[in-house]
Amino acid sequence: MGFDDERPEGLTDALLELANRHGVVPDFWGFDGTHRWVAPGTLVGVLGALGVDASSPERIAVELGHAEDEVWRRGVPPVLVLREGQGAEVPVHVDDGAPVQVWIELESSGERREPAQLDRYVPPRTVDGRAVGRATFAVPDDLPLGWHRLVAESNGARTSGALVVTPRRLELVDDLDQRRAWGFMAQLYSVRSPRSWGLGDLSDLADLAWGSGRAGADFLLVNPLHAGECVPPLTPSPYLPTTRRFVHPLYVRPEDVPEVAYLPIAERSLVEWQAEVARPLSADPGPIDRDAVWATKKVALEVIHAAPRSAARQARFEHFRTEQGRGLEDFAMWCALSERYGEDWPADASDRTSPLVQQLRAELADRIDFYCWLQWVADEQLAEAQRTAREAGMRLGIMHDLAVGVHPEGADVWALRDVLATGASVGAPPDMYNQQGQDWSQPPWQPEALARAAYRPFRDLLRTVLRHAGAIRIDHVIGLFRLWWIPAGNSARDGAYVRYDHEALIGILCLEAQRAGALVIGEDLGTFEPWVRDYLSDRGVLGTSVLWFEYEDGGVMPPEHYRRLALATVTTHDLPPTAGYLAGEHVDLRHQLGLLSEPLEKVRADARAERDRMVDVLRARGLVGDDPSERELVEALHRLVLASPSVLVGVSLADAVGERRTQNQPGTDQEYPNWRVPLADAAQTLVSVDDLFDNARLRSLVRVLQA
Repeated sequence: MGFDDERPEGLTDALLELANRHGVVPDFWGFDGTHRWVAPGTLVGVLGALGVDASSPERIAVELGHAEDEVWRRGVPPVLVLREGQGAEVPVHVDDGAPVQVWIELESSGERREPAQLDRYVPPRTVDGRAVGRATFAVPDDLPLGWHRLVAESNGARTSGALVVTPRRLELVDDLDQRRAWGFMAQLYSVRSPRSWGLGDLSDLADLAWGSGRAGADFLLVNPLHAGECVPPLTPSPYLPTTRRFVHPLYVRPEDVPEVAYLPIAERSLVEWQAEVARPLSADPGPIDRDAVWATKKVALEVIHAAPRSAARQARFEHFRTEQGRGLEDFAMWCALSERYGEDWPADASDRTSPLVQQLRAELADRIDFYCWLQWVADEQLAEAQRTAREAGMRLGIMHDLAVGVHPEGADVWALRDVLATGASVGAPPDMYNQQGQDWSQPPWQPEALARAAYRPFRDLLRTVLRHAGAIRIDHVIGLFRLWWIPAGNSARDGAYVRYDHEALIGILCLEAQRAGALVIGEDLGTFEPWVRDYLSDRGVLGTSVLWFEYEDGGVMPPEHYRRLALATVTTHDLPPTAGYLAGEHVDLRHQLGLLSEPLEKVRADARAERDRMVDVLRARGLVGDDPSERELVEALHRLVLASPSVLVGVSLADAVGERRTQNQPGTDQEYPNWRVPLADAAQTLVSVDDLFDNARLRSLVRVLQA
């Protein structure tokens, strides 16, 4: 496919070279198959968000020199990520002519390996007035998996970097290569019980996992459980957290904290009073009120936190706090600052290294301890849910969901400012569904800064999410290859792709998943480069196939053509439940909200045509008769997906009970109760966790899956 447009004036060779050095892509193919250049101003804006000044030809020349010099300023690279069995040549920079000793310290054993120096002459370079020479060493190809250290010493000065050896491929676990697994997909907050405090919680997760396992499911995929704000108003979307590393304490069940059993009568009464206020919310068919839930839970949890713990329990808490390290302390500090200042922070409080913040760490020690403790009790309840899932017979257990990014004013932006680009946001270019593009308002990882940090923030995030998981779903996994950056002040259309070191990111993902014994599923839907799916498959990362999105030669793709290494489903959380979708209720909703860009009757006709095509496929396979009921259609669609070779099949819990309402309507904020719809059946009657597995419709669908 050739370019049919000319390079815009202003995209000079020097600017293009600078963009290439920093992974900024100056052109892309649009959804309509046309080649598009990025505007020069957009390219300059994206480079600016990367900390690169491209505002004039003179600055571009200076930045090009800096880019070359930066490599020579480092004794050893900050990080080197290899696959198991792969060697490498690594440059080491020292004063020109000075001797150098290089060795590798292995993670597990502490053993020291000395790589051989190679005969590779490279002319010295003058950097910052200093003559710098380069020596080249051969990293051996027999290093074990792990996070090792590469160390160089010359003239008494020592530098080091991370040397990460990752699996060549993440293999299937729990005999999935012999027998496929199916499981439920749930929005946990929506699945409540009479014991819930108005919102599905981690104890409900354990009960849901037990019932799912006893029904024959091998996994339970839940929405991201990442932490949101600690003071109201709480953002409803689980895909816009303040941090992706830690858990929302909103999901903690207060009564399940062991210390509650030993509370004095007065304190126990306080906890029970809060529960009496909150529990009736679980029977309210209206939108879930997270602010009301948190107001009651927070009071109860503060009472429980103040209770004394046994020596053993206190030691476990302290161990957890030490294990999670600075990341946990910073998150707790951000929560404490949010309590103190609300939305009006002093400028110095926004810098976690400022004298004010250091002073406040001492003043707010009790609140920091409280928020660290919340993460500990959430971690204990998550561990119990995963243990329950496995005891119920699940091969995988809980499958956690990792969101794309974080809130632009959240805890991660405060604590990880060094590795997040705050001058741009992540989004998507225009496509057939949104001609204006999308701005998700989330700051992206700064790829060069992330590499300088040896990818440890990414590793720490994965380790926390994988602690009690049998699998992890990576939302928009394409973001580990490239992301659409929108410079501050630009429209979503006016962005550019920025490339990431996918070999490093995917390798580290595979290493941490293998250590946790977990499976990885990438949501590889939407616009992506064709080779990406092959790469992920080669690394053992499963893809995603959604029935409504799979087309081939202009028609519905036969499920037999789906990928084997995939999670295949009828629907996804980005679509309405199947019953509502088949009835075209999503069209009516978008019309009521004023979201249609085409005439209502045309959109309705298109939706009916899509439904009719799918029903024709079902009928041709003998899966339905001439006049199928809604339940028969939903079950037939799942039978269709079961004809695929995919090793995982997911079933929406909303589909299982006949729910028709969508959880999230894109393009709305207050107009629709996004992420606040409690689970109900086709008659809009709430479905409790206690009644879920006696639901006739669910039991009928389970028989289809078991067959």
